[in-house]
Amino acid sequence: MNEPSHPGALPKYIQVSEMLIRRIAAGQLADGARLPPERTFARGLGISVGTLRKSLAELAEKNLLERIQGSGNYVRHRPDVASLYTFFRLEKVGGGGMPTAEALTVDRLAKPATAPDFGASAEGHRIRRLRRLDGDVVALEEVWLDGDQTPKLAVSDLSESLYHFYRTQLGLVIARVQDRVGIAPIPDWAPTGFHMARGQVAGYIERVSHSQNAQAVEFSRTWFDSERAAYVSRMGRV
Repeated sequence: MNEPSHPGALPKYIQVSEMLIRRIAAGQLADGARLPPERTFARGLGISVGTLRKSLAELAEKNLLERIQGSGNYVRHRPDVASLYTFFRLEKVGGGGMPTAEALTVDRLAKPATAPDFGASAEGHRIRRLRRLDGDVVALEEVWLDGDQTPKLAVSDLSESLYHFYRTQLGLVIARVQDRVGIAPIPDWAPTGFHMARGQVAGYIERVSHSQNAQAVEFSRTWFDSERAAYVSRMGRV
């Protein structure tokens, strides 16, 4: 957790709590497992004990942690836990991985003719990003937000979690998504130095996202390296 921060980075305690939520969901932290002592755990994560305690409080509030005085902190699995990355389905091949994002460009343009209907505006904000898991680049992402949601948008406005930004800055809650998963060639806008060549076949996700008012407000396309990441959807109770 010692990656350098940037203006759009989430608070460190949220980064840690989200990382732990994903590790629990992936089974890397087993139900009933006792976490290391707080000082040891914090040192291993490269954070202060105070930051760790705020992260663990987040988990306890979501009923993912049982804190027993004099004994320690114990993991509790729960299905359908709300988190900033509830709808982020890419994980490392071995499971888990903390998502981060680097915004490359933001432009207001006419919506692409190939996109499904979403929102009332003829224009959208096109957001292109690199996606990482535990610091490793795994995907390219192109997100189109309906132009009626905000008149202007810039790279400097965005946080690492777009859905967090939508909720806190635009009052827009993404309540439901529909994904279609397949394969597609890496687009020609892939930045120089991206580890997959333009035109190389990659995993591919098309998503339509719906607001709390059941309106389609966002369309996105993601190209991911299937040797570094997998699309994972968990359903049912453990």
